[in-house]
Amino acid sequence: MSTYVVPCDVSAPLERVFEVFTELDKAAERIPGITELELLTEGPVGNGTRWRETRVMFKKEAVEEMWITGFEPPNRYTVEANSHGMLYQTLFEFEPTDTGTRVTWTFEGTPQTFGAKMMSLFFGFLFSGVMKRCMLDDMVALKAVCEGTGVEA
Repeated sequence: MSTYVVPCDVSAPLERVFEVFTELDKAAERIPGITELELLTEGPVGNGTRWRETRVMFKKEAVEEMWITGFEPPNRYTVEANSHGMLYQTLFEFEPTDTGTRVTWTFEGTPQTFGAKMMSLFFGFLFSGVMKRCMLDDMVALKAVCEGTGVEA
């Protein structure tokens, strides 16, 4: 499967942007594509934090369990999920700029089973458009929160 990269410049300080992107308990309120998010671990967000996220995709609810596998505040964090024979890896990187923060969101799905490899050959093009749209929509919503114009501004 392909790798998708979505960069975004946010007019807010690095620490604020990292905080907004990692406040998982507020994600369902801030990101229209998420209908529910249930934290499965207690304590502060960090390496090992797990949650169950519900979205509507292809007109059906999709529920995925995700977890943080790398956490280096305020510069980056990595999220992974296993679903239907695919390993999904998401990297969020944050860099200070003269006008705020550059966020780079990299998403990659790697088939782990024969069935997933076959499905990615046939449906990869369809999934790629949906994934890119989802990433862009999420990024726009989080950028707005960081800049004080979104939900909970």
